[in-house]
Amino acid sequence: MLESVYQHILRYELEKQGLIVKMEVALPVIYDDKLFDIGFRLDLLVNEKVIIEIKSVEKLAEVHHKQVITYLKLSNIKLGILVNFNSDDISKSIYRKVNKL
Repeated sequence: MLESVYQHILRYELEKQGLIVKMEVALPVIYDDKLFDIGFRLDLLVNEKVIIEIKSVEKLAEVHHKQVITYLKLSNIKLGILVNFNSDDISKSIYRKVNKL
């Protein structure tokens, strides 16, 4: 399925657990004290503390991992999770990323 399907379903499941979830959160870049809307969007932001980046690809590339690290650095959030739903075993397709720990 498309990433957007997984995004909506995961948001629903997390909210059922009582968590506050925002979708498609804009993430600007600040350079020289100027704000730039480059088009970065967080798939899910949970309780303002965890970024979840959703993929549905045959195989994750290094750029997918770097994308989450970049989002963590730009947002100054400590924890990110990269999930590839296109997997026979989802437990082997969840990656935890940390920022400045």
